[in-house]
Amino acid sequence: MKFKEYYNILNVDRDATNKEIKKAYRRLAAQYHPDKTKGDKVSEEKFKEISEAYQVLGNPEKRKQYDALGSDWESFQQSGVAYDEFVEQRNRYRHFENRQRYTYTDSDYSFGGEGGFSDFFEAFFGKDNRRTAYGFPGADMSGEVGIGLTEAYHGTERVLELDGHRIKLKMKPGAYTGLQLRAKGKGQKGSQGSAGDLYITIRVAEHAIYKRKGDHLHMDLSVDLFKALLGGEQDVPTLSGKVKIPIREGTQNGKTIRLRGKGMPKYGKPGQFGDLFATIHIQMPTKLTPQQKELIKQIQNSR
Repeated sequence: MKFKEYYNILNVDRDATNKEIKKAYRRLAAQYHPDKTKGDKVSEEKFKEISEAYQVLGNPEKRKQYDALGSDWESFQQSGVAYDEFVEQRNRYRHFENRQRYTYTDSDYSFGGEGGFSDFFEAFFGKDNRRTAYGFPGADMSGEVGIGLTEAYHGTERVLELDGHRIKLKMKPGAYTGLQLRAKGKGQKGSQGSAGDLYITIRVAEHAIYKRKGDHLHMDLSVDLFKALLGGEQDVPTLSGKVKIPIREGTQNGKTIRLRGKGMPKYGKPGQFGDLFATIHIQMPTKLTPQQKELIKQIQNSR
């Protein structure tokens, strides 16, 4: 089962308060509720995903467990055992796995992979890391860390625990999927005390509102019919806060508006940003009064 980033689903930061989580849930639930989306299968699935995320993050105890387990959350959900028992089993497995790393000789070996409790780190020995009469050298290790798009925008950090050691991993603003960070000397130790390096690949989760393409962001922007006809101002949510943009009279459905500098920070280039592209989707009124219908007919006849 694919790991779900519940914080990204609700579009909140990991340190969001319970009040902020509840507010985000109510807003998204109202937007994607089946009564409003009228049979839209994509919106129905989105509503289920939002509800699932809130059931976890809206419960302080479950949220604490989710934060602690990370990518092992789905394994815990499927295990059918109590949380403390699951953690004990996981730690026992990892201890066994760490001991096994010292028993291999020759060739290339990989550890972990998908499933089980080894998703977080995948350690491997290099081609020349073989036992000799003088012992064996340290080995590089690699793993993957998932972050949210909001965290990638502002920059974030993770504290990793490996073989009893805590490693602080800092990510500058603009981190992207596939970005590889190196922690020198933090890999597997050899018999002579030297250690390899730790390589962490960043994975940025999908966002509920924005689609990322390089340093640019794309989103759908709902505008009501009358504002599109008559013009006005529209609030646009961006990762740096809301901005107002003008909607010109007679704006057409599908028109894309470019907000310069409102995309993602360019990694390693302070002060430089991509753009945000908002595609307008005009919302049609679902119900009209007899008087409103009559006014629209008069407009139609005048044309």
